[in-house]
Amino acid sequence: MISRWRLRALAVLLAVMAAALAPCFAQELAGAPAASPPAPVAWSNLSPDQQKLLSRFGSQWDSLPPARQQALAHGSERWLGMSSAERDQARERFSRWQALPPEQRQALRQRWQRFQTLSPEQKASVRENFHRFQQLPPARRQMLREQWRNATPAQRAQMVEHARAGHQQRHPMAHPAPPHH
Repeated sequence: MISRWRLRALAVLLAVMAAALAPCFAQELAGAPAASPPAPVAWSNLSPDQQKLLSRFGSQWDSLPPARQQALAHGSERWLGMSSAERDQARERFSRWQALPPEQRQALRQRWQRFQTLSPEQKASVRENFHRFQQLPPARRQMLREQWRNATPAQRAQMVEHARAGHQQRHPMAHPAPPHH
């Protein structure tokens, strides 16, 4: 039997993993089709710094799909706004992303898409759990990851249910009880 503490910690880990991996592939999803067709971005509308950063796309820019142009323009804007440390972090995340097998990347994309369908309250809860998980000592985080990896599907479902119950106890107003008749 898994202890109550371990169930709660593993449930936190589950929520954290969904949020933690989101930045790894968010830019790949930035090119996903929107509700209305995206407008093209003219090369001349990019700043000189953006043009320099995106120079390898310069000769083919007009042939790129508008969604790709927008994603590249937005990504270059974000990159140029980052500090050196943030850029190093982004490079590290991208390297880890590239090292993943294609099946794992696809699974992560699907998790990200599910995360995007959550309500703002649910997203806030996932982020809160991620923050709490990050505050744990590294050895404890590793132990929780191992427990999650080694759990059966039934145990994982139990962990998730336990986490939901704990969330409802911590945030009773987020899930008001139905009126009794």
